[in-house]
Amino acid sequence: MLQIRTDLAIENREIYQQAYQKEAPGIEVEEEKGENFTITRVKILDDKGSEHLGKPKGVYITIDVPRLKNADQDLKDEVSQQIAKEIKGLGLSDENTKTLIVGLGNWHVTPDALGPKVVDRVLVTRQYFVAYKKEEDETVANVAKISPGVMGITGIETGEIVKGIVEKINPDLIIAVDSLASRRMERVSTTIQISNTGITPGSGIGNNRIGLNEEYLGVPVIAIGVPTVVDAATMVNDTMDLIIGSMKDAAKVGSEFYSILEQISNEDKYQLIREVLEPFMPNVVVTPKEIDLIIDDLSIIIGNGLNMALHHGIDLQDVNRYIR
Repeated sequence: MLQIRTDLAIENREIYQQAYQKEAPGIEVEEEKGENFTITRVKILDDKGSEHLGKPKGVYITIDVPRLKNADQDLKDEVSQQIAKEIKGLGLSDENTKTLIVGLGNWHVTPDALGPKVVDRVLVTRQYFVAYKKEEDETVANVAKISPGVMGITGIETGEIVKGIVEKINPDLIIAVDSLASRRMERVSTTIQISNTGITPGSGIGNNRIGLNEEYLGVPVIAIGVPTVVDAATMVNDTMDLIIGSMKDAAKVGSEFYSILEQISNEDKYQLIREVLEPFMPNVVVTPKEIDLIIDDLSIIIGNGLNMALHHGIDLQDVNRYIR
């Protein structure tokens, strides 16, 4: 099957459906449509489903918000509340859970700065639990946070940094936030993915590092991400699909030209595009020109969602007051 660069389970599902004209075996899909967004929950149930979608077994929740890039305050608040609801729905935390928030990414590169900026918005409380030797609180939970940077800045694998912290402070849960890659431009900055399977930093742009998951870290890991870039070859590929589709519509069915268009496979087309682009634009990814403003908005939305999900005595009014 054609491998197109994406971090989104829902897009891997779409690629499989397009290739085989059926649902991938070993998965369950639940869709919930709202006025302002659509939620798709993809559950990979077994090894067969994992193989077909190229993702570990677990739950992948996608919140598609078409107006997210131009959202008003009401919509931002609504999405924050939905993020909190979905995190709580995974059943991995309660008011006594000790949580470590990890903001993945490079704060010097705007499309990759989502994780560090979200971390700036999270209310941390572990210091008070330690100072006063508290095990629980009526309003807040025990939350710590870290932005470990990237290997190009620190010279250390992000996974190694996080594992060292985990061994020292013994959290019950890790929530990792990162920028992702999509295969469709319309999903950039409008889609939020939440999963209970962990994450591999840099995988979206081909820089696979140590995976942050329960197997490696010894505690459950929730991953939250938003696609902020799309592969240039993927954009050209999708454009070519539209062009070929239009040419087929205009061509006479059964003609030699129509037959030629029919014989162009997705694999051959995508490989040709990559070969043409490689000498001029190797490993190029594309991001919106207003990405700095988008990242700021997304960091507030996700940060608010995390604060409401983790701190049982904090509501939307509280978090809006805190971040300002």
